Amino acid sequence: MNTLSDETFSKKDFTKNPLEIGEYENCVFENCIFYASRLSGISFSNCEFNDCDLSLIIIEKTAFRDVHFNDCKIIGVDFEPANDFGLRFHFKNCNLTHSIFFNKDLRKTVFDHCILHETDFTQANLMESSFKHSDLSGSVFDQTHLEKADFTEALNFRIIPENNFLQKAKFSQHHLSGLLSHLGIEIS
Repeated sequence: MNTLSDETFSKKDFTKNPLEIGEYENCVFENCIFYASRLSGISFSNCEFNDCDLSLIIIEKTAFRDVHFNDCKIIGVDFEPANDFGLRFHFKNCNLTHSIFFNKDLRKTVFDHCILHETDFTQANLMESSFKHSDLSGSVFDQTHLEKADFTEALNFRIIPENNFLQKAKFSQHHLSGLLSHLGIEIS
């Protein structure tokens, strides 16, 4: 397997010429198109994706170790088959609508100014994660570990406390309706 280090890939269309299977370390991908590409078996370590379209990518056994996504479209991606070893993400200004993080260990993941509409976090571990100014409309939290997670600046979330682990999770008093809406309580 090839190892590429400290490379910058700019304005590449990987739907036409697929990214080579290998290990990418400290690489930067800028304005690249990966739409519906197969990235299975590839390892990304300390990499950065800026303004890329990664919607519908296939990531079976793909490794993401300390990977930053900035201003990316990551719609409809199933992260469940990704490699769990060393899995660590940071998302800023990304659209992750309809993505699936079922049963993933996402401890300390940052979702900063992200759109997370109808994203599935069922059985995920989001301990100490933060959702700064992120829109969670329609997202699913079921049997999700949310200990010390920070929702103080999150928008439009709906979390049923009885179905999730919420010890020491942080919420703004202005958005408490997201914890009570399932009870049919009207809050004004």
